[in-house]
Amino acid sequence: MDKHLAGGRGGGGSRGGGRKSGFYRGGSSNSVPSSSAPPWRHRRSDHTEPVTGSQAISDPSPSIPEQDTKSEHGFIAPVLIGTCPDMCPEKERAQRERLRDLSVFERLNGNLGRTSPSLAVKKFCRTMSTLHMQTSDIRPPSVLQNTLKYLLGLLESTSHPFDVVHDFIFDRTRSIRQDLTMQQIINEQAIDMYEEIVKFHITSHCKLARYSGKSDESSLYYLNMEQLMKCLLSLFDMYDTARRSKGVIKNEAEFRSYYVLLHLGCKIPTMGNSLSLWFCRIPFSILQSEEMCLARTLLRYYRMGDYKQFFSTTATGASHLQSVHKH
Repeated sequence: MDKHLAGGRGGGGSRGGGRKSGFYRGGSSNSVPSSSAPPWRHRRSDHTEPVTGSQAISDPSPSIPEQDTKSEHGFIAPVLIGTCPDMCPEKERAQRERLRDLSVFERLNGNLGRTSPSLAVKKFCRTMSTLHMQTSDIRPPSVLQNTLKYLLGLLESTSHPFDVVHDFIFDRTRSIRQDLTMQQIINEQAIDMYEEIVKFHITSHCKLARYSGKSDESSLYYLNMEQLMKCLLSLFDMYDTARRSKGVIKNEAEFRSYYVLLHLGCKIPTMGNSLSLWFCRIPFSILQSEEMCLARTLLRYYRMGDYKQFFSTTATGASHLQSVHKH
């Protein structure tokens, strides 16, 4: 799904109503911009070749050996299905207790060397080996959903500065994406989780912008932007795959409009194709949606320098998540 990511950071549920559907394994997608010459492919980093055996793999796009089997509905089911029942595998919890490697949110009664299954959340791992991968180290979709719901609940925390909260959620949501990728899951649950993670990065984008003048907080701002873009592109790839079997996904227009709004003065990472070419490649129904029409109108006013119309349109037509980009 995702591209190559920067190295993991040490600080480091979603909507529970997502229905389970068949797993998908599609070909490359031509409807989203890419950061490199080869077309986008599912469950593979844009900058790496497939990895098997004991080679190291990088989140969140490790490749799994091609041993998939057909499900009863004709879709291809993943060979690797996680069995970990907790937010963090027991083996990792024990190791991190020994190393006293626990976030402030994971410490039992504030003890740096003690945690519990209800507090510890699996960390993002920069590299791992497929040779030694065990199903007990991977969380299934239901556990990942509950984990995401728990993490996003921490956004309301007032006990710690936002950058501390963001650092923890930033790392642990990358781990969620990694577990989804390891299992090669593209279904409604996975799409739902990616949408929630995108919303987290959008909210963080707005809050971290207030600190963009300070070096430490500024780096968090750009790291957050990088992951926001990668999450969006992975989400678009999942939309394209799902559409081949069931048509338009209910939130697709909304989340594609966010990609357009990111061009309102933001220094976003270069993603290859121009925005005009990207418009040509998305479905016509999405292009004509209310959300996309609003986003394109705002972008046009912004580029024309017609800020009176820009802010007037924003005030009357934009949702909360769309309006965070107007700063």
